[in-house]
Amino acid sequence: MGKRPRRGNGEGCIYRRKDGRWCAVATVGRREDGSPKRVSFYGKTRQEAAEKLTKALNDVRLGTLPEPGRMTVGEWLDIWLQDYKKSSLRPTTFDSYATIARCHLKPALGGIPLKDLRPEHLQRLYNDKARSGLSATTVRYIHAVIGQSLRQAVRNRLVARDVSEATTLPRQDNKEIKPLTREQAQRLLAFAKEDRLYPAIYLELSTGLRRGELLALRWDDLDLRAGTVTVRRGLVRVREDDGRGGRSTRLLFQEPKTPAGRRVIPLSDQALAELRRHKARQNQEKLLLGAAYRDNGLVFCTEDGAPYDPRNFARRFETLLKRAGLPHIRFHDARHSFATMLLELGEHPKVVQQILGHSRIGVTLDTYSHVSLDLEKRAVARLGDFLKAPAAEGSGAVVPEDAKGGHRS
Repeated sequence: MGKRPRRGNGEGCIYRRKDGRWCAVATVGRREDGSPKRVSFYGKTRQEAAEKLTKALNDVRLGTLPEPGRMTVGEWLDIWLQDYKKSSLRPTTFDSYATIARCHLKPALGGIPLKDLRPEHLQRLYNDKARSGLSATTVRYIHAVIGQSLRQAVRNRLVARDVSEATTLPRQDNKEIKPLTREQAQRLLAFAKEDRLYPAIYLELSTGLRRGELLALRWDDLDLRAGTVTVRRGLVRVREDDGRGGRSTRLLFQEPKTPAGRRVIPLSDQALAELRRHKARQNQEKLLLGAAYRDNGLVFCTEDGAPYDPRNFARRFETLLKRAGLPHIRFHDARHSFATMLLELGEHPKVVQQILGHSRIGVTLDTYSHVSLDLEKRAVARLGDFLKAPAAEGSGAVVPEDAKGGHRS
């Protein structure tokens, strides 16, 4: 790679890095010693990097791009989110990053000059959030977001170091899982038998799908002859800017986050029978509505074929729990119920991991550690039976010769 050209104020250049990404560098001013002040932008393609460079140069001309020496934490978070993360993150992940910045980081740290940010600022923020009742998981997520932004600032030479590395995080808390017992799952199914969501709840307790995976299933994903369901996507509601300073939401189908999320799950004969009955009922609805039916090919949808809103689906599930006189749980706990019942039946955790779509078996073992004590008790009991002393003489058991009265030659 040849030498990069010299740049004057308000100029920029684009080049390809050794890691394959494209880098756009803009000169935004001069320091007191006369050396140039530069900011860098990255993209997976040259066009992406060029668009970021064009925007930065336009901001320089309009005087709206903060100078590196005067940039605040809030201004840097906005630049980092829009120029470095929006194009590389899934919409739901980007929305969560933006929410962390808007609700937690900017109110507490947004006005501090980026170069003056110190570990004490972050530590005080973490401690305040923990005292206010925020979970350790959320505090650690706040730390992860600000840490990523600061490491990018170090690469851009806006700050000398990532001060988040000098902080202490709260101990990780393990969220209590509240799965349904076998008897509770049977009671729920009995009370939901005539409800429109019954086939979805039955399939959930038979497969442990995530809510978004369940609501994104299309009939093409089911092989009723082979008795399998293939997970290819999930349905989520994402928030986004509406272009007028407000925020709106929309439903979005997206691919699994990890390769393990894309998987094939076997179906029981009972689940297949219920799905066939459900398909017949859905075909009747199509005939009744005719052209008004919005056929998205979805297995579980509203009466007119539209996708179920995940929140409305969860509310309906909670109503059925209440009707059945069962304790309140999240719909995600139905997934936990499926996994717990499999483990209690003696299935190997590796099998459960693959069905659930966990990327590592450690996730499965950590999540369902509440099941392990009962399983360990059973294992120890079986070992106790295995090591049990042989029965006394006369009971029909074989007694070793050297245990009898005589001597062996």
